[in-house]
Amino acid sequence: MRQMRGLLTDEELQRYVAAFHDDFYRGIRINTLKCSAEKAKELLPFELSPAPFCENGFYIPFETKGLGLHPLHHAGAFYAQEPSAMSAVTVLSAEPGDRVLDLCAAPGGKSTQIAAQLGGKGLLWSNEIIKSRANILLSNIERMGIANAVVSSCRPDRLCEALSGYFDKVLVDAPCSGEGMFRRDDAAVSEWSAEHSHACAERQLAILNSAAEALCEGGTLVYSTCTFSREENEGVIERFLDSHKDFEPEDCGVSFGRRALGFAVRILPEDGGEGHFAAKLRKKGERLPRSGSGFHAVRTPEVKEAERLYDELLVGRPFGERFESAGDKLLLLPEEDIPALHGLGILRAGLLFGEIKKNRIEPCHALFMAAKPEQLKQCVALKLSDERLGRFLRGEEIEADSSLRGFTAVLTEGITTGFGKAVNGTLKNRYPKGLRNCV
Repeated sequence: MRQMRGLLTDEELQRYVAAFHDDFYRGIRINTLKCSAEKAKELLPFELSPAPFCENGFYIPFETKGLGLHPLHHAGAFYAQEPSAMSAVTVLSAEPGDRVLDLCAAPGGKSTQIAAQLGGKGLLWSNEIIKSRANILLSNIERMGIANAVVSSCRPDRLCEALSGYFDKVLVDAPCSGEGMFRRDDAAVSEWSAEHSHACAERQLAILNSAAEALCEGGTLVYSTCTFSREENEGVIERFLDSHKDFEPEDCGVSFGRRALGFAVRILPEDGGEGHFAAKLRKKGERLPRSGSGFHAVRTPEVKEAERLYDELLVGRPFGERFESAGDKLLLLPEEDIPALHGLGILRAGLLFGEIKKNRIEPCHALFMAAKPEQLKQCVALKLSDERLGRFLRGEEIEADSSLRGFTAVLTEGITTGFGKAVNGTLKNRYPKGLRNCV
């Protein structure tokens, strides 16, 4: 409370304290890679009210239940996200063709928002140092149908040294003391201490210093937290700018929240979100032209078989033809030229196409999740009201048109949700076991 007195007037402080007696904000962000906001509004069984922090971000009723079980969640049509957490990526403002690093990316809310901004063009590199959290990040990248991403679990200093000057834009959504989670997480309150906040500030500055190395000249660096602490927010930015004369502040260019440092933005509960801070910095200089891709395809027997399967499943090879093997898996690398990946804790580079089995290649869930309906050779199209959809998401076989043969996508209201193998009027389920509904 003492810290908040330094940020707020007496009247604002009273409103802040009163907010702890209200329900906290809940929201979702529509994934425009797979679904439009208009379509989501028509299909979802609860009201969507526009949130100011993101064009496709919405408040949902506090009492909404079962988000993770809803078929459109399985389909990757939306991401459940605290509304003000969408603000940092809006400030980052990635554009199609950019190379973007999300350095502290799990569980993936901001990474998947960046991917929607990129629209399938350029490269998203999502990193999370904690391996278990990086696996959750990867699962969300796949669910949201993102094909142009690299997911890694690597120390920020190691990663940024290896990728020096590579990225046009870098987001550091730094681990923090979490004061913006106080209204919705009692554990965040009990775990807070001044010592922890100070330790967070030191770690945040170290991560930010690493991020600076990965950014190209003329590039954009956005630093964000979900805390109110001056030491972790303004303090980190001021210390960074003092020691990095090659960076300059840039206005966030947004109308939501309130000003901090004259160019950054802070969001409090009375501003419509649980709490966030974002500052935008620019690395001085001009971006240099990029060199061409150094990728050279090797057409092994496995790749030749994968190409045959590719043409059997999809129209026009929509994810390029840059096949790469990783053990018993085949990947489709992003079209954007990527550096050497060895030693960077790579969990996935590009799109997981399939697994190499004895004498065949089996396609993977991620391939179908990234495909748009018009790119599919054959599918089973289900409505939300179709009882087969619930059975499919529980991992059961479902009835299918007897004319279908082989691997077949499943659509929920025209949004790719998974696949199965059609045999004699039955679709044998290939929905991953770890993602299935249990009820």
